[in-house]
Amino acid sequence: MRTSRQTREQNVQLLGQARQARTRSIIIWTAVSVIGAIGWAMLALSRGEDVSAAWMVAAALGSYAIGYRFYSRFILRRVLRADHTRATPAERLEDGLDYQPTDRRVLLGHHFAGISGAGPLVGPVLAAQMGYLPGTIWIIVGVIFAGAVQDMVVLFFSTRRDGKSLGQIAREEIGPVGGVAGVLAIFSIMIILLAVLALVVVQALAESPWGTFSVGMTIPIALFMGVYLRYLRPGRVSEVTAVGVGLLLFVIVAGRWVANSGLADTFTLAPRTLVIWLVIYGFAASVLPVWLLLVPRDYLSTFMKIGTIGLLALALVVTLPTLRMEAVTDFASNGEGPVFAGSLFPFVFITIACGALSGFHALISSGTTPKMIQKETQVRSIGYGAMLMESSVAVMAITAACVLDPGVYFAMNAPPAVIGDTVQAASETISSWGFVVTPEQLSAAAESVEEGSLLSRTGGAPTLALGLAAILSEILGGDTMMSFWYHFAIMFEALFILTAIDAGTRVGRFILQDALASTHPRMARFRATGWLPGVALTSAVVVCLWGWLLWVGVNDPLGGINTLYPIFGISNQLLGALALGLCTVLLIKSGRLKYAWVTAVPMAWVATVTLTASWQKVFSGDPTVGFLARRDQYQDGIDAGQLLPGAQDMGDMRTIVNNATLDAALSAVLALLVIIVFLDAFRVALRAIRTPDEVRLHEAPYVASRLIAPAQLIATREEKAELARAGLGPGGGIPRQRDDAGDGTSVTAEKGERE
Repeated sequence: MRTSRQTREQNVQLLGQARQARTRSIIIWTAVSVIGAIGWAMLALSRGEDVSAAWMVAAALGSYAIGYRFYSRFILRRVLRADHTRATPAERLEDGLDYQPTDRRVLLGHHFAGISGAGPLVGPVLAAQMGYLPGTIWIIVGVIFAGAVQDMVVLFFSTRRDGKSLGQIAREEIGPVGGVAGVLAIFSIMIILLAVLALVVVQALAESPWGTFSVGMTIPIALFMGVYLRYLRPGRVSEVTAVGVGLLLFVIVAGRWVANSGLADTFTLAPRTLVIWLVIYGFAASVLPVWLLLVPRDYLSTFMKIGTIGLLALALVVTLPTLRMEAVTDFASNGEGPVFAGSLFPFVFITIACGALSGFHALISSGTTPKMIQKETQVRSIGYGAMLMESSVAVMAITAACVLDPGVYFAMNAPPAVIGDTVQAASETISSWGFVVTPEQLSAAAESVEEGSLLSRTGGAPTLALGLAAILSEILGGDTMMSFWYHFAIMFEALFILTAIDAGTRVGRFILQDALASTHPRMARFRATGWLPGVALTSAVVVCLWGWLLWVGVNDPLGGINTLYPIFGISNQLLGALALGLCTVLLIKSGRLKYAWVTAVPMAWVATVTLTASWQKVFSGDPTVGFLARRDQYQDGIDAGQLLPGAQDMGDMRTIVNNATLDAALSAVLALLVIIVFLDAFRVALRAIRTPDEVRLHEAPYVASRLIAPAQLIATREEKAELARAGLGPGGGIPRQRDDAGDGTSVTAEKGERE
């Protein structure tokens, strides 16, 4: 009786605790929803009055929290049905080169660094010319329902298929026609994306000894971290983190000393020299084992990325700067923007690119990350979570651009052909648009960051750096620190983007290896990641291709960003639509037809937007929009012996004609390839719906997992207890068998795992 009474009392107590927890959860999430809703209301409804940038942070963080807590969990449990008992390829195929079970915290850092490139920094800054509201809506809504969904679902399906690349999955699951078209499109887009990412790095580091030294030194630091974690102190993630971050902070400060010393000339590199060094680095990063350079460097850079963005968000809340850009400018409707031509639909979506949805992420999610993930259930925190982190970067970028004086913003982002090359001419032109700015204001802005001029510093990176410096100097250092924060931001942007180049090059190598291995049985050896001649050859081909396109961009008379960024945005979003389409087919083939809308709806939207943009960029009669119209304009100038804006001589004129022709051809071919994939995917999906019994999936067979690891970054109470029973540290691992003495002790599979 007493035992029964005690049991009832315990049950009542547990029930009371559960109710309290549920009540507390309801209160917390209601508060989060209210804060987010107020933020959106202030941004959308305020007209003709000051709007604090803090409302951007409130709207973004509230929306992210709700999306992650509810929508991503729904996808993980109901749509994907992730199985924590199933062994991942990292566990089954571990080889120490590409397949390596990696602590979820370290892997999140690697994945975030791998997906974070130029897009979330540059795109939102350029899109700010249409006002702060359109871009912000797409960044936040797009990532919750499209971008993060794509990253998570692709990561899951690739993990179920031994970490195969997106192209290989398309070839196996769709068929030879759509598969081959998909591989060609994916590989071509990959090369374009890497070239543009590298171009932004070159523009940020060119003639900058501070940035070049600091970014360059992250490579030996990462090598040291890799050796430290692999051989010296295995499993000691906290230790190596402290050492790595300490060294990173030191080289950032030391970069300023180098810039003011006799070593400045050594680290002052011309753009063409940087191209060569980037190609060498990309090759090395692709060939070396992931644990030696790629993972520790990405993990290290993540601290700087998240730390800087977190500091910026804190500064916005503390200083409460006003958004000085209009909510929606006239350029959104008339399509005559000086930063980029074209109306809000479709160009704001392809310009923002990575901040809301990025096809490049699908290559990382089907490249390095699925070969290192410990558990299927971790796809939520790593896939969906990392994309939300990148979207927050995009929000900070558009905020930093919109707190600047609009006149200064347009002076920095409009080309000389539009505003002239003097502060007086720029002032008069920009003021005629309704954004009054004086020559004195433009000169003062340049002097505040110790630059000779800020006119036509296109590409977005300098604008973001100026906005970031203006915000951070309000809480740390005042006007005297403007120059420091500006150059710190330039270096931050270069480091931010460079990590996407190394991971992207490796993924490009995977794609090429799979493609070559599928051409003939004798070529099957190329698929072996341990065959070093094949690894070296395919890596060399990839870096040479994007290196050549980068060289074209560096030497482009109109500026590489103006020439390559539009095709970057189009190809990136086309790849995103292709990835979402493939995921839709896989959901249908795996018996999840009622949930196919999760990927089908964003696929339809992105495909509509991007194919419309492709058509306009190729065939529009406006030379500022259409590639063919621009080619004809400059060809007519050549025929008439007349130099047009942007060209210094006839050689430049011919280069512009060639580049416009190349852009038009690439845009048309990529759009055609993606349409072929869509048509073949529709055929396969329709057949799977009609005859589900004949469906064949190419998943790896189920193998029970021996590895124990938490699903989320912070382990639950139950997960901590499971790790403790297995004798494992917070990073997880594979427990060893009981010892011969039979005392029941259990130790980790990896020496030093326990922290």
